[in-house]
Amino acid sequence: MRKKSWSMVFLLLFCMYLTAFGFTALAQQQGFTPKDRERLISVETTLNVFMKQVDKRFEQMMNFLWILTTVFTTLIGIVIGFAYWDRRTIVKKAKDEAIEEIEKEGKLKDVIRALRTLAMEDKKVADVLRNFGLF
Repeated sequence: MRKKSWSMVFLLLFCMYLTAFGFTALAQQQGFTPKDRERLISVETTLNVFMKQVDKRFEQMMNFLWILTTVFTTLIGIVIGFAYWDRRTIVKKAKDEAIEEIEKEGKLKDVIRALRTLAMEDKKVADVLRNFGLF
């Protein structure tokens, strides 16, 4: 058991030595060379150009989305307006056809004819029928 613990201690000390040696090697480095600085400047300029292109492309995409939204909203408005106009037209036409059908074949036609006959003798009935456009 003691042999295993001594090997663990030795391994731990060896790792600490390597770590310390690595840190001292890093500390002794001189920093960036001129070639490294040129590369960083080149990467920075390339990144700036790329970001400008991405910004421009994003702006174009947003303009296109606004155009699509406007077209879609306009189409929806036109469809709703057409549906309202069509409904109103159909209801009016259906009402006129219903009244015409009732006048043609219903008892209402006979009642109006009877009232017109009565209106020839009674002035009050004639006035009432004129007010409603039936005489």
